[in-house]
Amino acid sequence: MTPFIAGLVLLAALLHASWNAMAKSGGTPQYSIASYRLISAICCLPLLFIFPIPLAASWPMLLASMIIHTAYYVTLSMSYRSGDLSQVYPLFRGLAPVLVVLGAALLAGEFLPLGAMLGIGLVSAGLISITFAGGTFGKIPAAALGWGLATSVLIAAYTVADGMGVRAAGNPFSYIIWLFILEPIPIGGWLLLRDRAGWLGYMRAKPGKIAAGALAAATAYAMVIYAMGVAPMAMVSSLRETSVIFAALIGTLLFREPFGRQRIIAALLVCLGVVLIKILS
Repeated sequence: MTPFIAGLVLLAALLHASWNAMAKSGGTPQYSIASYRLISAICCLPLLFIFPIPLAASWPMLLASMIIHTAYYVTLSMSYRSGDLSQVYPLFRGLAPVLVVLGAALLAGEFLPLGAMLGIGLVSAGLISITFAGGTFGKIPAAALGWGLATSVLIAAYTVADGMGVRAAGNPFSYIIWLFILEPIPIGGWLLLRDRAGWLGYMRAKPGKIAAGALAAATAYAMVIYAMGVAPMAMVSSLRETSVIFAALIGTLLFREPFGRQRIIAALLVCLGVVLIKILS
């Protein structure tokens, strides 16, 4: 992985933590997520006239990703309803890279050097340790644990699907654009049928926040998809999940959630893991 790609993914991690914090702080994560995706889709529509349609080989992954993302938005919303940002976010973002290692090996034949796998393991261990640390914020409710585990599986699933899809698309930007256009259709359609007044009222009340969240969410994942087109999926996933450290800082500064010794230890483990990924891979 080149320094440019690594820097791109780390920037994506910061943006990812930012939009997740916005979704959590809004009190209605399903409204926030659907709004971000809708705005991203609208912004992508003019780009259909600039970039070619993705190659046929990428469409099974593209459609699978759309379906998986829809399920992910449901479990993500339920995770944020059930637990604190500092509890559920490290859980599903920390476990996902390990699952991506397995998925990429089984489905894409992508095998990593031992050093890179060790680094990924350290990153994941450091992140997950935040969830199960002692003290007030370590006591995760059972519902939050269940939704968090489900979310981690879905994160790994759409990561592998998009990693394989962008490589088969012919043009990475074509894949990104079509994914962003398709993504809001299921969740947006469901909200229009079930809670149109609530969702539209939310969008009218918070246009600035929605625009900022949409920009952060779209830019973050576009960077990640592009990176997976040229670098191993598991390594990109692991670097991306350093967003948990950014989320820990956001949770402490904005939501007054405790920081504590465990987060310092977790941050050190994550940094050591990132160094191992770079040096030994």
